[in-house]
Amino acid sequence: MKKNMYSLMLAEEVVHEIDKIAAEKNTNRSNLINQILAEYVSLTTPEKRVQNIFDIIENYIGNMGGYMLYSQPNDMTMSIKSPLQYHYRPTIRYEVEMYRTPHQTIGQLKIIFRTQSAELLIELTRFFKIWMQLENIYIRKFFTKDAIVYGMENGRFLRTFAVPNDSDYTEEQIGNAISQYIATFDEMLKNYLAGKYASTEEIEQRYLAYLNSGVQLI
Repeated sequence: MKKNMYSLMLAEEVVHEIDKIAAEKNTNRSNLINQILAEYVSLTTPEKRVQNIFDIIENYIGNMGGYMLYSQPNDMTMSIKSPLQYHYRPTIRYEVEMYRTPHQTIGQLKIIFRTQSAELLIELTRFFKIWMQLENIYIRKFFTKDAIVYGMENGRFLRTFAVPNDSDYTEEQIGNAISQYIATFDEMLKNYLAGKYASTEEIEQRYLAYLNSGVQLI
Protein backbone atom coordinates (compact mmCIF):
# COMPACT_ATOMS: atom_id res chain seq x y z
CA MET A 1 0.00 0.00 0.00
CA LYS A 2 1.79 3.11 -1.27
CA LYS A 3 1.95 6.17 0.98
CA ASN A 4 1.99 9.83 -0.06
CA MET A 5 2.20 13.07 1.86
CA TYR A 6 -1.01 15.09 2.28
CA SER A 7 -1.82 18.30 4.14
CA LEU A 8 -4.78 18.22 6.55
CA MET A 9 -6.38 20.95 8.64
CA LEU A 10 -7.18 19.48 12.06
CA ALA A 11 -8.42 20.99 15.29
CA GLU A 12 -5.76 21.28 17.99
CA GLU A 13 -7.95 19.35 20.44
CA VAL A 14 -8.27 16.48 17.96
CA VAL A 15 -4.52 16.39 17.35
CA HIS A 16 -3.88 16.41 21.09
CA GLU A 17 -6.12 13.38 21.65
CA ILE A 18 -4.69 11.59 18.60
CA ASP A 19 -1.16 12.09 19.93
CA LYS A 20 -2.15 10.71 23.33
CA ILE A 21 -3.61 7.56 21.77
CA ALA A 22 -0.63 7.22 19.43
CA ALA A 23 1.75 7.33 22.40
CA GLU A 24 -0.29 4.66 24.20
CA LYS A 25 -0.14 2.44 21.12
CA ASN A 26 3.59 3.09 20.61
CA THR A 27 3.06 4.56 17.15
CA ASN A 28 3.00 8.03 15.61
CA ARG A 29 0.29 10.46 14.58
CA SER A 30 0.43 9.66 10.85
CA ASN A 31 0.19 5.89 11.35
CA LEU A 32 -2.71 6.21 13.76
CA ILE A 33 -4.69 8.58 11.54
CA ASN A 34 -3.98 6.33 8.55
CA GLN A 35 -5.31 3.34 10.50
CA ILE A 36 -8.42 5.20 11.68
CA LEU A 37 -9.26 6.37 8.17
CA ALA A 38 -8.55 2.93 6.68
CA GLU A 39 -10.97 1.32 9.14
CA TYR A 40 -13.58 3.98 8.40
CA VAL A 41 -13.51 3.23 4.66
CA SER A 42 -13.12 -0.54 5.25
CA LEU A 43 -9.55 -0.88 3.97
CA THR A 44 -7.01 -3.22 5.58
CA THR A 45 -3.58 -1.65 6.00
CA PRO A 46 -0.41 -3.79 6.06
CA GLU A 47 -0.11 -3.05 9.79
CA LYS A 48 -3.67 -4.25 10.42
CA ARG A 49 -3.10 -7.36 8.30
CA VAL A 50 0.01 -8.25 10.28
CA GLN A 51 -1.72 -7.54 13.59
CA ASN A 52 -4.53 -9.91 12.61
CA ILE A 53 -1.94 -12.62 11.89
CA PHE A 54 -0.18 -11.96 15.19
CA ASP A 55 -3.48 -12.16 17.08
CA ILE A 56 -4.04 -15.63 15.63
CA ILE A 57 -0.50 -16.73 16.58
CA GLU A 58 -0.91 -15.32 20.09
CA ASN A 59 -4.23 -17.12 20.54
CA TYR A 60 -2.82 -20.44 19.25
CA ILE A 61 0.58 -20.54 20.95
CA GLY A 62 -0.43 -18.52 24.01
CA ASN A 63 -3.06 -21.13 24.88
CA MET A 64 -0.45 -23.89 24.79
CA GLY A 65 1.30 -22.56 27.89
CA GLY A 66 5.02 -22.31 28.58
CA TYR A 67 5.63 -19.51 26.08
CA MET A 68 6.18 -15.78 26.50
CA LEU A 69 4.82 -13.75 23.61
CA TYR A 70 5.45 -10.09 22.91
CA SER A 71 4.47 -7.69 20.14
CA GLN A 72 3.57 -4.03 19.89
CA PRO A 73 0.76 -2.42 17.88
CA ASN A 74 1.83 -1.47 14.35
CA ASP A 75 5.04 -3.48 14.77
CA MET A 76 5.85 -6.02 12.05
CA THR A 77 7.65 -8.36 14.46
CA MET A 78 6.44 -10.74 17.17
CA SER A 79 8.72 -12.39 19.74
CA ILE A 80 8.05 -15.81 21.28
CA LYS A 81 10.29 -17.09 24.08
CA SER A 82 10.49 -20.76 24.98
CA PRO A 83 12.62 -22.32 27.77
CA LEU A 84 14.81 -25.29 26.90
CA GLN A 85 15.07 -28.24 29.29
CA TYR A 86 18.84 -28.26 29.12
CA HIS A 87 21.12 -28.02 32.17
CA TYR A 88 20.86 -24.32 33.14
CA ARG A 89 17.51 -23.87 31.28
CA PRO A 90 18.51 -21.44 28.52
CA THR A 91 15.77 -19.87 26.42
CA ILE A 92 15.27 -19.85 22.69
CA ARG A 93 13.46 -17.00 20.98
CA TYR A 94 11.33 -17.29 17.87
CA GLU A 95 11.08 -13.92 16.16
CA VAL A 96 8.38 -13.74 13.48
CA GLU A 97 8.85 -10.84 11.07
CA MET A 98 6.14 -10.16 8.48
CA TYR A 99 6.96 -8.06 5.44
CA ARG A 100 4.97 -4.90 4.84
CA THR A 101 4.80 -5.61 1.11
CA PRO A 102 5.05 -9.39 0.60
CA HIS A 103 6.14 -10.72 -2.77
CA GLN A 104 7.82 -14.08 -3.25
CA THR A 105 8.27 -14.35 0.50
CA ILE A 106 5.84 -13.01 3.11
CA GLY A 107 8.16 -12.89 6.09
CA GLN A 108 10.85 -14.72 7.98
CA LEU A 109 11.47 -16.63 11.18
CA LYS A 110 14.54 -15.86 13.26
CA ILE A 111 15.39 -18.50 15.85
CA ILE A 112 17.74 -16.83 18.32
CA PHE A 113 19.70 -18.64 21.00
CA ARG A 114 22.10 -17.22 23.57
CA THR A 115 24.50 -19.77 25.01
CA GLN A 116 28.18 -20.20 25.80
CA SER A 117 27.86 -23.98 25.85
CA ALA A 118 29.81 -25.52 22.97
CA GLU A 119 27.90 -28.77 23.48
CA LEU A 120 24.51 -27.06 23.11
CA LEU A 121 25.66 -25.12 20.06
CA ILE A 122 26.74 -28.35 18.39
CA GLU A 123 23.41 -30.03 19.16
CA LEU A 124 21.39 -27.06 17.93
CA THR A 125 23.38 -26.91 14.70
CA ARG A 126 22.84 -30.63 14.13
CA PHE A 127 19.10 -30.29 14.60
CA PHE A 128 18.87 -27.27 12.28
CA LYS A 129 20.70 -29.22 9.58
CA ILE A 130 18.37 -32.21 9.98
CA TRP A 131 15.37 -29.85 9.77
CA MET A 132 16.66 -28.24 6.57
CA GLN A 133 17.27 -31.67 5.01
CA LEU A 134 13.72 -32.77 5.80
CA GLU A 135 12.24 -29.60 4.30
CA ASN A 136 14.41 -29.91 1.21
CA ILE A 137 13.16 -33.46 0.70
CA TYR A 138 9.48 -33.03 1.47
CA ILE A 139 8.27 -29.45 0.94
CA ARG A 140 10.69 -27.35 -1.11
CA LYS A 141 9.13 -28.64 -4.35
CA PHE A 142 5.86 -26.92 -3.49
CA PHE A 143 7.40 -23.44 -3.46
CA THR A 144 8.83 -21.10 -6.05
CA LYS A 145 12.56 -21.55 -6.49
CA ASP A 146 14.53 -19.69 -3.80
CA ALA A 147 11.35 -18.76 -1.89
CA ILE A 148 12.54 -20.79 1.10
CA VAL A 149 15.96 -19.53 2.18
CA TYR A 150 17.96 -20.52 5.26
CA GLY A 151 20.79 -18.92 7.16
CA MET A 152 22.85 -19.73 10.25
CA GLU A 153 25.00 -17.06 11.82
CA ASN A 154 26.08 -15.75 15.23
CA GLY A 155 23.57 -17.54 17.42
CA ARG A 156 20.63 -17.47 15.07
CA PHE A 157 18.91 -19.62 12.49
CA LEU A 158 16.92 -17.90 9.75
CA ARG A 159 14.19 -19.28 7.54
CA THR A 160 11.94 -17.34 5.18
CA PHE A 161 8.18 -17.84 5.02
CA ALA A 162 6.35 -18.19 1.72
CA VAL A 163 3.04 -19.44 0.37
CA PRO A 164 3.14 -22.54 -1.87
CA ASN A 165 2.83 -22.14 -5.63
CA ASP A 166 -0.65 -21.18 -6.88
CA SER A 167 -1.92 -20.70 -3.33
CA ASP A 168 -3.58 -17.67 -1.77
CA TYR A 169 -3.74 -17.86 2.02
CA THR A 170 -6.07 -15.82 4.19
CA GLU A 171 -4.73 -14.06 7.29
CA GLU A 172 -6.18 -16.86 9.41
CA GLN A 173 -4.47 -19.53 7.32
CA ILE A 174 -1.11 -17.71 7.51
CA GLY A 175 -1.44 -17.28 11.28
CA ASN A 176 -2.36 -20.91 11.83
CA ALA A 177 0.38 -22.17 9.50
CA ILE A 178 3.08 -20.14 11.30
CA SER A 179 1.73 -21.18 14.71
CA GLN A 180 1.78 -24.88 13.84
CA TYR A 181 5.22 -24.59 12.26
CA ILE A 182 6.76 -22.97 15.36
CA ALA A 183 4.95 -25.27 17.80
CA THR A 184 6.11 -28.38 15.94
CA PHE A 185 9.67 -27.12 15.51
CA ASP A 186 9.88 -26.24 19.21
CA GLU A 187 8.47 -29.60 20.31
CA MET A 188 10.82 -31.57 18.08
CA LEU A 189 13.85 -29.49 19.07
CA LYS A 190 13.17 -30.04 22.77
CA ASN A 191 12.63 -33.76 22.28
CA TYR A 192 15.85 -33.96 20.28
CA LEU A 193 17.85 -32.22 23.01
CA ALA A 194 16.23 -34.49 25.60
CA GLY A 195 17.41 -37.56 23.68
CA LYS A 196 13.88 -38.80 22.96
CA TYR A 197 14.68 -39.70 19.35
CA ALA A 198 16.71 -42.88 18.94
CA SER A 199 17.56 -42.10 15.31
CA THR A 200 17.09 -39.58 12.53
CA GLU A 201 14.42 -41.92 11.17
CA GLU A 202 12.30 -41.22 14.26
CA ILE A 203 12.75 -37.48 13.71
CA GLU A 204 11.67 -37.97 10.12
CA GLN A 205 8.58 -39.93 11.20
CA ARG A 206 7.52 -37.14 13.56
CA TYR A 207 8.05 -34.56 10.83
CA LEU A 208 5.94 -36.58 8.40
CA ALA A 209 3.21 -36.87 11.03
CA TYR A 210 3.20 -33.06 11.18
CA LEU A 211 2.92 -32.79 7.38
CA ASN A 212 0.20 -35.45 7.22
CA SER A 213 -1.90 -33.79 9.92
CA GLY A 214 -3.43 -31.45 7.37
CA VAL A 215 -1.32 -28.35 8.13
CA GLN A 216 -0.86 -25.71 5.48
CA LEU A 217 2.71 -25.35 4.32
CA ILE A 218 4.50 -22.09 4.81
